[in-house]
Amino acid sequence: MGMQMVGLADIVRTHAAERPEAIALVHEGRRTAYGRLHDASNRVAQGLLAEGIQPRSRVAHLDKSSDLFFELLFGVSKVGAVTVSVNWRLAPPEVLHILNDAGAEILFVGEEFFPVIDEIRDALHNVRKIVSLSGTHPGWEPFASWRDRHAAVDPCLPAQPSDTAVQFYTSGTTGLPKGAELTNSNFAFMFRSWAESWRLEPGRRSLVCLPMFHIGGAGWGMAGLYAGATNHVVREFVPRQILDIIQSERIEVVLLVPAMILFLMQAPEVVETDLSSLSLIVYGAAPIPAELLKQAMTTFGCGFQQVYGLTETTGAITLLPPEDHDPSDAKKLLSCGYAQKEVELRIVGDDGRDLPPGEVGEIAIRSPQVMGGYWKLPEATARAVKGDWFFTGDAGYLDEKGYLYIYDRVKDMIVSGGENIYPAEVESALFGHPAVADVAVIGVPDVRWGEAVKAVVVVKAGVEVTAGELVEWARGRIAGYKLPKSVDFIDALPRNPTGKILKRELRKAYWGDRQRQVN
Repeated sequence: MGMQMVGLADIVRTHAAERPEAIALVHEGRRTAYGRLHDASNRVAQGLLAEGIQPRSRVAHLDKSSDLFFELLFGVSKVGAVTVSVNWRLAPPEVLHILNDAGAEILFVGEEFFPVIDEIRDALHNVRKIVSLSGTHPGWEPFASWRDRHAAVDPCLPAQPSDTAVQFYTSGTTGLPKGAELTNSNFAFMFRSWAESWRLEPGRRSLVCLPMFHIGGAGWGMAGLYAGATNHVVREFVPRQILDIIQSERIEVVLLVPAMILFLMQAPEVVETDLSSLSLIVYGAAPIPAELLKQAMTTFGCGFQQVYGLTETTGAITLLPPEDHDPSDAKKLLSCGYAQKEVELRIVGDDGRDLPPGEVGEIAIRSPQVMGGYWKLPEATARAVKGDWFFTGDAGYLDEKGYLYIYDRVKDMIVSGGENIYPAEVESALFGHPAVADVAVIGVPDVRWGEAVKAVVVVKAGVEVTAGELVEWARGRIAGYKLPKSVDFIDALPRNPTGKILKRELRKAYWGDRQRQVN
């Protein structure tokens, strides 16, 4: 497809001109054609201009997935502003940090999250207007009436390839999330690469079921629209509903995380669902247990393709194609594939030198998909991006044929159900409890989620506390999905001479002699 894309808005401009009646989005019975999506996002753009939104202003979104997210995204692009989609799983203090850090000036919020915003409203520094995406709030205008007050006229403001288009917040080892700035040129390259790898093309029926604060949700949805596909956007992942949509809408391609594949396999309805329309399941965010993959390949009867990437690389940069998914080749299934076109991989040792095949080091990536940088964090950007190379913090190795294997996460990160959880955040939430003398948080194997969060706690002398009390204490401070699923008590944590907790020692008890220390 010969689209000349500079800004994200060029996606809807092109399709509205060439195929205005084609369906772009399907959501809970609403079908939106490309022409209508262009008009709606024009109204959004005019509304943003009327509110005084300037190029590079931050516009925030806090809600579960819907078609309205894309009206907003393209409207924001048309005025040269930046979309910040906030993780709706976060606790109010975490949401407050992101909105203030981004300097968001307008906030679009769904009814389910009114209480979160009501709680932090007085502490929001830059937000001068709140619009409700659903439901009614006494103080905030509803989205439809706000949008429809404005003319469907494209402001046609110029865009540059280097402009930031979307700012995704990614958890940091230090505890506070960092805003990764993804540019128009990052997306332009990613869309071309993804559309080709994933057989996205005009009219293709694609299922969008990861959240919009995630590159796997918003990015997959945008790539589908770039290709002119029909995107079926689901509010959240409910296995029974997903199976129903696959059957009734004849879905052809979908992006999932391994935990979602497991939940679909466990749903009783899967045996009587007609899955014959599916041609490709792309999965990423964590490797998949070989046994589960074998079962899934039999059940779904379509191609499977593994991908590896990060928020900072605008999503997937490697792929393990369907032809490499041979259930009898268990080792190959542990690989996340080889670099996509124009992506280079290096494995770097502690001394900064490249390592030979088979040796484990830090994975570094050079690609047009590498982010512009972390918002307002020059030191963190300089640590992560050296020259053209992005240092991922993931440990892995390349084999002789250039296939990448993830070995461990240098930064101790836990991936549970496809979500990144940094132990530092969970540890600091638990540390404040009056009974806690010391705490370490690790990921342990979990059949359902890949990894589960476990806290290992040293209790102060003469004090008593239960696991349940500690989890409740943390509940008000961090998102529910980050809470420990279990708590073990220990007399002392293993530390090295400089006092750093030896997480690897702690993990040994739970991981045994497994080949990989991540799941």
